[in-house]
Amino acid sequence: MKKLLLILIDGVPYRNWRRLFGNLEGWVASGEARVWRMRATLPSTSASCYASIHTGVPPQQHRVWGNEAVYRLTQPDVFSELSAAGKRTGAVAHSFWSELFNRSPFDLVRDIEYDEAAGPIHHGRFHTMTGYDNINQMTPSDVDLFATLTRLCEVKGVDYAMYHSCTLDSMGHRFYHDCEEMDNACYMLDAQMAPFVHRWRAAGYEVIITADHGQDARGHHGGADPLQQDVAFYYFGDAQMPAGDVLLDQLALAPSILARMGVAVPASMQAKPFFTA
Repeated sequence: MKKLLLILIDGVPYRNWRRLFGNLEGWVASGEARVWRMRATLPSTSASCYASIHTGVPPQQHRVWGNEAVYRLTQPDVFSELSAAGKRTGAVAHSFWSELFNRSPFDLVRDIEYDEAAGPIHHGRFHTMTGYDNINQMTPSDVDLFATLTRLCEVKGVDYAMYHSCTLDSMGHRFYHDCEEMDNACYMLDAQMAPFVHRWRAAGYEVIITADHGQDARGHHGGADPLQQDVAFYYFGDAQMPAGDVLLDQLALAPSILARMGVAVPASMQAKPFFTA
């Protein structure tokens, strides 16, 4: 039975992945991981991309136009379909993910942490970043969040879980991308993530590492500039995939995850899965 983790590092453009994440690139060089370029949906805004990543439909259909329009979605999604198929799901992420895929509005006490037999997210561990601005970043340590995800894997036995943090997105908005601060932030996250990738793989999980969107030279995203839309897609697993020079469609991620885990893809997800076997 396939087990899979989706690791979403918010707001990292393709070029920063390829030049600053030495551990990931080392695994590509050794052949343990493969990497592609993936193009985000439009608008390339965080909540819009979150919704599209798990429903496989564009914002023009799910109507999450931006970060100000977050509500419980009605389309089938990765969590709902896996849960219905008897798979156990988990999420360690920003609270928007709970609102989009479990219930809305987000209640700090009720929803910050839950374990619910009915799903669709069986084991949720969320953070809100309340008070965030360019001076107060309000982001949890990624190493703490990686440890929380690993605990869900090892204690709760999740078949599928997703991880999401905003550290690099927040840093990019504050410092932009051509600077010492951003170089060090990418280096640090890559170093913090590496031992957990090794542990997840040893536990039998396939791992996808990517971003929801990129950021341009002024720390902006939402539009169609390749720096804003294009991200790297790293895959640790043995599925057949397109050639390395193929541009992956973010809308194909949801049906690809379901197909890889042996769950029927709902008709609403129109993009062709890129995992072929």
